[in-house]
Amino acid sequence: MRRPPPLPTSPESQGEQERASMPVLRPARRESPVSARLSDAPSSSDDGAEVGAGRGDAETPPTSTRDVWRAARARRKALRAEIRRFTQRSRRRRIIWGSALGAVVLLVGGSVAAAYSPLFAVEKITVAGASTLDAAAVEAALSGQIGTPLALVDTSEVKAALLAFPLIETYALEARPPHDLTVRIVERTPIGVIRSDAGYTLVDAAGVALSTTSDQPAGQPLIDVAAGIDSSAFQSAGLVVRSLPADLRSQLTGVRASTADDVTLTLSSGLTVVWGSAEKSALKALVLERTLAAKPDASTVDVSSAQTAVVG
Repeated sequence: MRRPPPLPTSPESQGEQERASMPVLRPARRESPVSARLSDAPSSSDDGAEVGAGRGDAETPPTSTRDVWRAARARRKALRAEIRRFTQRSRRRRIIWGSALGAVVLLVGGSVAAAYSPLFAVEKITVAGASTLDAAAVEAALSGQIGTPLALVDTSEVKAALLAFPLIETYALEARPPHDLTVRIVERTPIGVIRSDAGYTLVDAAGVALSTTSDQPAGQPLIDVAAGIDSSAFQSAGLVVRSLPADLRSQLTGVRASTADDVTLTLSSGLTVVWGSAEKSALKALVLERTLAAKPDASTVDVSSAQTAVVG
């Protein structure tokens, strides 16, 4: 079948079609001198467009894996640089604190290691404070500590060795690096002798036997306490003897006590001193000295009241 011919158009519709097909004239826009100069200058984009137009519609070559890897590495490197720049102060503080802590640990560790090493071994033992004791004998008893590091000196072994010397009341160890060990001792103070079948036993105020001889040692008074060394009478007598001044102590020949409040002293001149208890012994000694200076021919002096002396 044949398509029927189109209907004829009216004059009005033809005029509308012609007006629609005619170009619309717009007023020309005035360009400024700057824009004119910019428009006149050839641009690189135009050149590229022209070159591209000259080359045709060739496609851009695809990006390779190597280029992507290089770009990622450069990005990571830049990121690390920024992180280092922003954390520089905190890293510096950590380095300072770490260095200080490491130095302290190294110093302490080195000191401890050196102290326990043979570099600080005992090579010489010195005994200080010995007057009655033989210092050489004490040093020989402690010779087992020679070669031991100062920090590892066995105090129990030292104590066991010094027990053989009853005159030692207390002692203290003093390490003097690098190789010296000093033993400072305090000797017991004897107050007199106790007579027994074995002879004369020298004792201190605690009743510790220091030595025993067949004869009475010179300068040591004879102690007569019937209740024994464990009684309160002996303790009171020991306190009285230790409180005497040196000049009275040198004149003392006998100490007698039946109770803790009945201590009697005998001097080398034959003077008998009724002392009483050990209370206010320093004041009693002062009163006795003044009384003897005023009454040198007295035969008995009673200072048990501590305020006044009774001379007989």
